[in-house]
Amino acid sequence: MAAEELHLAARPAALGPGLAGAVACGAAALACVVATARLALLAPALVPVLYLALMDLVGLVALVVALLVGVRRPGSPVAALLGLQGLVPCLVGVSDAWTALVTAPSPVLAATPWGAALAEASWMAWYVPPALLLLLFPTARLPGPRWRLVAAGVVGVPLAHLGALLLVPAATTHFPGVPAPLPAGAGVSAVAAAVWTAAPFALLGLLVASLVAAVRRYRRSTGVERAQLTWFLLGATFVPLTLLVCWLSYLVLDGPDLAVLGLVAVGLAIPAATGVAVLRHDLYDVDRALAATTTCALLSTVLLGVYTLAAFLGGLWLGRESPVLAAATTAVCAAALAPVRARLRRVVDRRVDPARQRVLGAVASLEARAHAGLVRPERLQAVLSEAFGAPVRVGYRLPGAASDDHVDADGAALPPVAAGEQVVPVEVAGEEVGVLVAPPGAPRTLLREAATAAALVVEVVRLRVGLTAALRDVAESRGRLLEASLEERRRLEQDLHDGAQQRLVSLGVALRLAQRRLASGALDVLGPGAAPGGPLDGVLDGAVQQLSTAVAELRQIAHGLRPASLGDGLGAALGSMLERVPVPVDLRMDLEDDDGSDAGRRAVPEAVATTAYYVASEAVANAVKHSGAERIALSAARHDDALVVSVRDDGCGGASLAAGSGLAGLADRVAAAGGDLRLVSPRGAGTLLEVRLPCGS
Repeated sequence: MAAEELHLAARPAALGPGLAGAVACGAAALACVVATARLALLAPALVPVLYLALMDLVGLVALVVALLVGVRRPGSPVAALLGLQGLVPCLVGVSDAWTALVTAPSPVLAATPWGAALAEASWMAWYVPPALLLLLFPTARLPGPRWRLVAAGVVGVPLAHLGALLLVPAATTHFPGVPAPLPAGAGVSAVAAAVWTAAPFALLGLLVASLVAAVRRYRRSTGVERAQLTWFLLGATFVPLTLLVCWLSYLVLDGPDLAVLGLVAVGLAIPAATGVAVLRHDLYDVDRALAATTTCALLSTVLLGVYTLAAFLGGLWLGRESPVLAAATTAVCAAALAPVRARLRRVVDRRVDPARQRVLGAVASLEARAHAGLVRPERLQAVLSEAFGAPVRVGYRLPGAASDDHVDADGAALPPVAAGEQVVPVEVAGEEVGVLVAPPGAPRTLLREAATAAALVVEVVRLRVGLTAALRDVAESRGRLLEASLEERRRLEQDLHDGAQQRLVSLGVALRLAQRRLASGALDVLGPGAAPGGPLDGVLDGAVQQLSTAVAELRQIAHGLRPASLGDGLGAALGSMLERVPVPVDLRMDLEDDDGSDAGRRAVPEAVATTAYYVASEAVANAVKHSGAERIALSAARHDDALVVSVRDDGCGGASLAAGSGLAGLADRVAAAGGDLRLVSPRGAGTLLEVRLPCGS
């Protein structure tokens, strides 16, 4: 079975060593609570009842978690260590209640040598269960053989401290006048005093070593074990810091007040973090919280060390306490807080979560280099793929595009998302500007952080891609307009050549021929042929007929450029155009003053009216020819400073603005007039073509 399954598998609630230890610690803690209550009842005014209740509450929390973990993993020593973690506050409560009664100005109980020694040594018991948990969690095995010395020291140093107190007179501590339980000679007492002095420093070193062991295990772990250690370290980071806070409390406040707060925090945080790690390690993502906690702990340690060293050296130099020195030291620590914190956070991020630091660092570096003009921001996809160690695609949503329409940095459509791939949106001010598409194995939390960090770069790239696409569309539209203009000129040239030009040439030839015949006398104007209906009238009638035909053809060509009916207003022109449409058309007009008057013609500028006429004409013609529509609706209305022309049909749909289509040319004409064209044409559901043309009054 895999290690992950060993950690997670729910096992029968058999009374294994772990569960048995937790139950035994619970029974012992209950006895301690009863003993504390009996001591408090002897003299309630002398005993800190609220403090003792807090100690018992802290122990109860740890014991409940110990029983839950023991039921889940009965054979693991983790449950027993958590039970011991809950027993210690209850033992300390008994010790502190007894101490309060024997050290009162009017003692209620008499101090005994053994009681004084045990009470004096009880504070080290706080640190034994957390240190052993740091060494054993979550596998219940030490990280390696060399850590056995650390584990032995965690247990041995408190015992050595207790042994020293049994030999050193308690007068040196909190019980003046109480003799040592085991009086010894001067030489042994000197050694015991040295052990008693060195034990706290040795314990601090062992606590730091235990934390290092847990961090090393965390860095080498994967999967479930890493998730469990993340939760555990979130609560255990402050174990060695609490001991430093204790020293600071005695140094600054001349009492253990700060130490009590730290011990209570550790007594609650470690059981809670351990319980979540065993029972619900996947409940939240805590990598960032762990990094912040570690940074805070290290920063506090550094500043506390600086403050302690400064106070110690100042005391040696001045021979007394100095408020000025204390204030100066505090100011130096405060000034160093921000830069030291920033440096520590970078170091911790690299150690605790190197993948996150690598990804976010790569994005920040790209943003800075792009801002300096050293690289193009389009390299974001390559940078993310390299940082994640997996192919990460970046899709950009162009302004105005649909929510699922994304392109790559070259403007090409983003390939469809494969099954199992993760899609994380990139947002700026609540608007989606792109997406990150990653393989299934990529950590989703880190993907979301990368999306947030890269949002500005994605916004810049999508605007650059959009600008490139717009310029390309403008160039293509200009080319199509030029081609259409040339084609229109060729058509006009052909129409003039084949129609009016030929008739005018024929007219000129006929008139020249008549002139020559008149000059030669072949056509006598005054003779019999000059009578009405004679040869001259025939020549003139033919010339007039050809001239009339040429004029009609020229008018038809001119109508193709600008319909003559527009002279009576856009509404009249559209109505005239619809008279020749074989399909029923509903016409709705809402144009200011468009009644054929001069004011009406000013309401819709001539260029706008001409464009609107051709839009309507082309759209209606397409609906009749290609959609099979049975009914068409045409509307033209003024909205503020724009003319909106809409053509809707109930045909087959499927119209497109693809290059080469008639609608593409229409779109170019609209764009040239500064307008917008919208086409909605789902297959089988008809077509809506709407054009908005700027129309300043």
